[in-house]
Amino acid sequence: MTTMWQCQGVNPPAAPAGAVRQGSLRELNLALVLGRIAAASRPPSRAALAAETGLTRATVSAVVEDLVAGRLVTEAEPTPRAGAGRPARGLVLAVDGPAGLGLEINVDYLAACVVDLAGEVRHHTVQRADLRPLSPTDALGRLTDLAAQARADAHSRGLTLAGAALGVPGLVDDAGRVRLAPNLGWRDVPVPELLAEHAPLTETIDGVPALVVDNEANLSALGELHAGAGPGSFLHISGEVGIGAGIVLDGSLFRGTRGWSGEIGHIPVRPDGPSCRCGGRGCLELYAGQEAILSAAGLIGVDLPADTAPTRLTQLAEVGQAAVLHALTEAGTAIGVTVASVINLLDLDTVVLGGAYAPLTPWLRPPVLAEIERRVLTAAWSPVTVRPATLGPNAAAVGAAGSVVRRIIARPAGWLSRT
Repeated sequence: MTTMWQCQGVNPPAAPAGAVRQGSLRELNLALVLGRIAAASRPPSRAALAAETGLTRATVSAVVEDLVAGRLVTEAEPTPRAGAGRPARGLVLAVDGPAGLGLEINVDYLAACVVDLAGEVRHHTVQRADLRPLSPTDALGRLTDLAAQARADAHSRGLTLAGAALGVPGLVDDAGRVRLAPNLGWRDVPVPELLAEHAPLTETIDGVPALVVDNEANLSALGELHAGAGPGSFLHISGEVGIGAGIVLDGSLFRGTRGWSGEIGHIPVRPDGPSCRCGGRGCLELYAGQEAILSAAGLIGVDLPADTAPTRLTQLAEVGQAAVLHALTEAGTAIGVTVASVINLLDLDTVVLGGAYAPLTPWLRPPVLAEIERRVLTAAWSPVTVRPATLGPNAAAVGAAGSVVRRIIARPAGWLSRT
């Protein structure tokens, strides 16, 4: 069985140098064994784990018993084999133990998602809402209602939420404060404080806050990375009302010095263009954001909420509606101009179109590639792949939930201390 985490799975911890406390050694062994189980292409037996890790069979058996008791691991059905002897039972990640809650708040929708330890989505819901007129407190209040529904559904399925991650379309500092979200009109919003009264967003796991706030484009890129379909380095572009990007380099998210990398939507396409909400002029969002595409297609003012607009645009493009095709070509050209600069700077070979862009990739890809071929210095002998996101518009919420369970896989001792 290939898990969601296999392709870029959790790396087992390195062996420590020098003497190690018994408690620390147990923590390392738990993480080592669980990491191997999570990354395995087929359920490994206890004997196989001992051979792979260099631990004794007795130690592996004791670690596995702890992981089973903590609902982190379960035994798979034995595979029939020829010859005498009882077939070995493989070990897999449990699907009825801890789970992660992923939340997303965007300009015109809210989302909640639950992912189990094996990376399977067990709950996902989207609520349409134009959040721009609302205060941050009111908008987050609506989000907590979705979180409560997700928790109740998870509980009914035998899952225990181990924490939550929230994606926001803006700049988020280390404390979870949204310093600026131009399209929401938020500035210096202390999100963790505003959510402090709401479970399951208030606990800590092994000293780490159960609620982590991050940029939604970063979480989308992480979701794509760990979906098992992405390459080691890529640019993931989330196209919504605003446009964000997550940059993955050699299998790791590149955050920048202060964690604020990826604001591709505010790179100017035309420096003398119209004013943007961010205070700049001619930003990419003004030419390729979802509202810009709808306006160019003559669909502005039509009742097309965030979760239906891409579908409607796709339907009209498929039948050759001229205004829609022109709008998508113009948007793809603007994206291509911007992306070409990023590729020249970072030498990436893959661009992933996510969010509302994912279903529109057949029409966005040609103009994006045309600009890349025109503007990227190495394009003639080092082609760039442009493809839709594996997780599509669900990437941020799924990536957020997945980040919670990956934290458990990396440090299972913290979860076991609670059980």
